[in-house]
Amino acid sequence: MSDLSTPIREVRMGHMAAHAETASDGVVHVRSSEQLAAYPRSIVDAIAQWAEKMPDALMVADRNSETGDWRKLTYGQVVAAIAPLGQALLDAGLSQDRPLIILSGNEIEHLLLGLAAIWVGIPYAPISPAYSLISTDFGKLKHIAALLTPGLVYASDGEKFGPAIDAVFGDTVPLVVKSNPPSGHPARLFDELVATPVTADVAQAHDAITPDTIAKLLFTSGSTGMPKGVITTNRMMACNQEMIRTALAFLKDEPPVLLDWMPWNHVAGSSHNTGIAFYNGGSLYIDDGQPTPAKIGNTLRNLHEVQPTVYLTVPKGYEFLVAAFEDDHEVRRKFFSRMKLMQYAGASLSQHVFDGMDRAARAELGQRVMIITGYGSTETAPFAFTTTWPVQEAGHIGLPAAGMEIKLVPNGDKMELRLKGPNVTPGYWRDAEKTREAFDEDGFYKIGDAVKPADENDISKGFVFDGRVSEDFKLSTGTWVNFASVRKAVIGACAPLVRDVVLTGADRNHLGALIFPDFEACARHAGLPAGTDPAQIAQHSAIRDKFSVELAALARRATGSSTHVARAHVMVGLPDIDKGEVTDKGSINQRAVLAARRDLVEALYCEPVPADVLDLPRKG
Repeated sequence: MSDLSTPIREVRMGHMAAHAETASDGVVHVRSSEQLAAYPRSIVDAIAQWAEKMPDALMVADRNSETGDWRKLTYGQVVAAIAPLGQALLDAGLSQDRPLIILSGNEIEHLLLGLAAIWVGIPYAPISPAYSLISTDFGKLKHIAALLTPGLVYASDGEKFGPAIDAVFGDTVPLVVKSNPPSGHPARLFDELVATPVTADVAQAHDAITPDTIAKLLFTSGSTGMPKGVITTNRMMACNQEMIRTALAFLKDEPPVLLDWMPWNHVAGSSHNTGIAFYNGGSLYIDDGQPTPAKIGNTLRNLHEVQPTVYLTVPKGYEFLVAAFEDDHEVRRKFFSRMKLMQYAGASLSQHVFDGMDRAARAELGQRVMIITGYGSTETAPFAFTTTWPVQEAGHIGLPAAGMEIKLVPNGDKMELRLKGPNVTPGYWRDAEKTREAFDEDGFYKIGDAVKPADENDISKGFVFDGRVSEDFKLSTGTWVNFASVRKAVIGACAPLVRDVVLTGADRNHLGALIFPDFEACARHAGLPAGTDPAQIAQHSAIRDKFSVELAALARRATGSSTHVARAHVMVGLPDIDKGEVTDKGSINQRAVLAARRDLVEALYCEPVPADVLDLPRKG
């Protein structure tokens, strides 16, 4: 466990407070006590102000794919590039009804096109590259294209994205590429667009945008079906950054430096992280690494060259860093040299990872560095809750952001969370039905999660995530299963060998688990070489024995049938994106897995117990 007596490196955080009122029907209204300060019309207005104030300050950098050198642009250079690109988009006939689609990942060209679109009032939609490069039927991309009716498509590498472009767009939508125009497909080069002569139309279009103008269309991951296009307005993005700055007050003191890999098709990378840099006059280095065995080396190389002041990643990213810091003390030194704050999102941070980061900070600094978390969704832009104090409890999401109001509605034995604020979306693109379903009669967004107070007697302690409202289920005995707590227990017991867990047992007599391993971690545990077939890893005796031991110990600690995972199956492969089993950001779709893997579910309830099923009695 972390040594909590070790002091934390000082960092200026904002004050968070809230007050609650309980109505006669049991509904609890909680309002932030913090005043939301004024914010600009749009994030691009903030960028323009920084360009005027400090034109030579570094705004963004990425790696040249050929030389490996950093390509760098200042605030002045970015704003100068926006005008001709905006003109090119207007010339192509793009509008609020004919948006821009970007198929490829994080890079300077992607950023410039997106900012140019916002500048002239054209929505743009950054699409998960997985829909083009991993999917085999392009089903989600076809759905998105039909919904958007785009006026232009951009892809960095035309040949790489060529099959998806041909299958989905054909020659009906103009194409722009950075390089390698696909054979037989007309395309313009990005460099041509940057050279477009600028007319008065750009200034006129820019002057016409409002806080309610649509800036982006961000597609949710489709955990309950095909992706929905979340309308993201200028107001949502701008006010959300002011909410963040209210909570993370140190952002006002010094321009932040970020090294960030999180994909721009997802709200965390696209709006939250880039916004922290640009709203506060900071610098964003686009990390060409990822928290995977194949790409973590790129991140470590970048950390040798870039010393962030804020670091934001998923728990898996911190897990890789903990391992790296054990061997590479130089990267550890550089990582912590300027670090003010670390934040994680997307999943709970396992205790062993939390302790590892604390241990590394103490070894380097003699201090801990604050680790916080928060909560939100694409529909909330995404910042809605945060802690401004060190996180010690998994699932702790903190207090509502400044300017927000939440409603807690009794739902069974849980309190369902609903949210209202200037950062909340007006709805879903061209889907009035889903928009109506998403809001209650008072205009609160129904996020679908439950929360509970960390301390029933002290609201200042914030709130704790209490699972999805729809994920809990009953065993055949009528006993309710708290899905979130059981899933957390299984993952914690088997960390770091588990990527995710799907629970079974609705209307059955016992709980079961389909366990998706972290194959890289499992391979290391079993002493298998990198690249070993996942099926071989999952079936290795060292892996089965490890899962058997840890899950048996968990079973012995169970307090009853609702917490006792009686049987488990270690999956031999990854979830299938085309079947909807996993989202593009890696989240498991429970219902899709259960539907697609009915044979494995049934095997958890067979008598006698099949040989590939782990049988986990509560005693012995």
